[in-house]
Amino acid sequence: MDKKIVMLVGDSPSSYCNYNALKKDYNISNIILENSVSKKTFIKRRIKKLGLFKVIGQVLFQKIMIPFLRWESKDRISEIVKKNELSFENFDSEKLIKVNSVNSDECIELLTKLSPDIIIVNGTRIISKKVLNSVHGTFINTHAGFTPLYRGIHGAYWSKINKDGFCGVSVHLVDPGIDTGGILFQDLIETNEQDNFVSYTYLQMAKGIECMKLAVNSLLNGERKTITNGLESKLWTHPTIWFYLKSRIINRVK
Repeated sequence: MDKKIVMLVGDSPSSYCNYNALKKDYNISNIILENSVSKKTFIKRRIKKLGLFKVIGQVLFQKIMIPFLRWESKDRISEIVKKNELSFENFDSEKLIKVNSVNSDECIELLTKLSPDIIIVNGTRIISKKVLNSVHGTFINTHAGFTPLYRGIHGAYWSKINKDGFCGVSVHLVDPGIDTGGILFQDLIETNEQDNFVSYTYLQMAKGIECMKLAVNSLLNGERKTITNGLESKLWTHPTIWFYLKSRIINRVK
């Protein structure tokens, strides 16, 4: 009996990229797309957690530096996309189902009805224990960082800052924590002098797809073996504009 695969995603480039790559090898029965959290709500939560001064610095980084870094690395990004045949085309509409939140009763009812064996997660908010327990299927996620050392966001950049060689991606089981689930597969990315904060993401997408295919194949074959690497667990967030500029000038980390 074939196992049913469903994707549970947010509206992000990595979600489109993963779907277009995975649908070539697997029958994705449905894509459940959650609505994005409003920027106002997101920033309020971040201020409460990190403080106003730090969040101002993070917002300035996103508004000022990210557009510049996209321009700076546009040729490199095009090279990575072409080499790895990355596609950002829209989801197939006949398979798409939209929900307000992955943690809504609507999503739980939908998952229960679909009864998937494998749920591939990408770009959603943190999934609640209630949702994870709603079906017997296995939830797996691609994380742009080498866990557990680089949980959170921008794992490749922070690894470059720390110069520790753990610049990579992980595919892991999903639990209610932030990137704390058991690791299924991990690998490092290879960067060059042309890469920067933005292009790291595209290298991670390509490597993450490779790891995700390995994970899906294992689950389809009835295997669910996790690995440990002995690294400490750390959670990372966005850099501020002043931290980024200082590190770029002094440490030459782009």
